[in-house]
Amino acid sequence: MPDARRGVLLGIAAYIMWGLFPLYWPLLKPSGAVEILAHRMAWSLVIVAILLSVRRHWSWMRQIVRQPAKLALLTLAAIVVTVNWGTYIYAVNAGHVVESALGYFINPLVNVVFGVVLLRERLRPLQWAAVGFGALAVLVLTFDYGRLPWVALTLAVSFGLYGLIKKQANVAATESFAVETMVLLLPALGYLVYLQASGGTTFGHAGVGHVLLMVGAGAITAVPLICFGAAAIRVPLSTLGVLQYIAPILQFACGVLIAKEVMPSSRWIGFSIVWLALVIFTYDGLRAARTSARKRTELRALQPERSTT
Repeated sequence: MPDARRGVLLGIAAYIMWGLFPLYWPLLKPSGAVEILAHRMAWSLVIVAILLSVRRHWSWMRQIVRQPAKLALLTLAAIVVTVNWGTYIYAVNAGHVVESALGYFINPLVNVVFGVVLLRERLRPLQWAAVGFGALAVLVLTFDYGRLPWVALTLAVSFGLYGLIKKQANVAATESFAVETMVLLLPALGYLVYLQASGGTTFGHAGVGHVLLMVGAGAITAVPLICFGAAAIRVPLSTLGVLQYIAPILQFACGVLIAKEVMPSSRWIGFSIVWLALVIFTYDGLRAARTSARKRTELRALQPERSTT
């Protein structure tokens, strides 16, 4: 199988798994969101440690320890992803699946805003139009909900910050995730010990199936991340940019079709504006990628001519 095709399949697999997350977290009830989050942190580290042990790949740790700036960035990434994970688990189990899907729909637009504000990037006209429609959608949905869609905004901003920090750290996906889960391990274990001591834990008190599902939270966290990391090095970013919509589409479908969340007409209008913004954003990104590829091809074609003159 060609490497690019394998990369696309791995990317699709990662986004499908992320898109089906709303079906998993309700299975962990009666556990609360914070208890689930703590177990997710702890068991994710176990899974990553097993994978690294199988690969016998631990030498990278010495290099990371010698780079305090990268350690600081990965620690910050761990804090930000904790906010993202906790918000998402709470949202799904509290019946806000559709709003959580909105967060990942608007995440690409939030990334663009971060590029302008933090990295001083310049936007093309269609990118500005997409961001404008995204802002309009948030206003419409604020009117619909009677409040800011804080779940969606928290998920979008935290995931956008997480990606930005990881890009600055520039550490391979599995290794980076291992450091992040190591950072999260102590607070996670501390909270679980507290729950156990206070009699508030559900782990081990809701049947063997519940225990296995809680342990499985580590696997369903690590596996799509590894698939995504493998896809990212095999396919262009423009391709991943299109594939990323698989996850929120599936999340939205889970909310509407399975969780039966109410979708009044004003909410459909708000989501339609978001989708319009994403169509504009995706079209502009693909057009820019094609233009860049054509220019590179033309430049390569000119190089032999220059070398012979």
